[in-house]
Amino acid sequence: MLDAMNTQPSESRKKRSARRSGEFPPPPEPLAVPVFDSHTHLDITVHETGMPAEDPVEALITAAAKSGVDRLVQVGVDVASSRWGAELAARHPSVLATVALHPNEAPALADRGLDEALREIETLAALPRVRGLGETGLDTFRTGEAGRPAQERSFRAHIAIAKRHGKALVIHDRDAHRDVLRVLDEEGAPETVVLHCFSGDAEFAAECVRRGYFLSFAGTVTFANAGDLRAAAAVTPPEQMLVETDAPYLTPVPYRGRPNASYLIPLTVRALAEVTGRDLDTLCAAISANGERVFGPWS
Repeated sequence: MLDAMNTQPSESRKKRSARRSGEFPPPPEPLAVPVFDSHTHLDITVHETGMPAEDPVEALITAAAKSGVDRLVQVGVDVASSRWGAELAARHPSVLATVALHPNEAPALADRGLDEALREIETLAALPRVRGLGETGLDTFRTGEAGRPAQERSFRAHIAIAKRHGKALVIHDRDAHRDVLRVLDEEGAPETVVLHCFSGDAEFAAECVRRGYFLSFAGTVTFANAGDLRAAAAVTPPEQMLVETDAPYLTPVPYRGRPNASYLIPLTVRALAEVTGRDLDTLCAAISANGERVFGPWS
């Protein structure tokens, strides 16, 4: 399954893998009304956790289905992972793909191939089961001042590709809320915009809702120090809410720090139902319907 991955994990990924080498948490109670995982990295999950299964990707998809997570969106972060995701989506009916250069990848390519990489991303974006450009955006936490021009140039290019191909734009926004909105205003946002792993407060959430964007909440909404994020979820209408893992990262409480996977989505969506005061089954039905509004049909 992983043959299409033609690069080895970077040193930083190896270090992260060592921290994430513990056992996966036990499965939660399945959802009665299924939802989908709007943002997962199956390839990274397999690499960083060292899964022993004969077919680890299929094992992850099967585990998700047993928990009531019946569809996944596999997200690219560079050319290799984007190509891998597109190939997986082409052969697996429960998987769609998005393709992109992660914001923190762009500065490394600025002097040696950013334009070529963007051309490859655009080629992949034309494929029928690639339904989004992402994750792209801005990250001022991990990228310093010197790398930000390349990061912004890449973001603008992904916006243009999304609009040319009529695909959703999936945004990585870390410590860059206002700059993300500025670039979207300057370029003109695509019809469908998703704020992946939404990290803003209620004020920023209200502004994104006003603009018609979708807000995707990860396991971070369960963290003890995430009061502002829970306030943001509370002002997000169900017709603009998504749920994700960002697996293998951001595992929800009570398993924070252990490997994450799509089968743990029920923990996050139950927290969202509690925070928003909405009936769990009704919220699941709304999130599931939003999947088709954002990414189109899986089959």
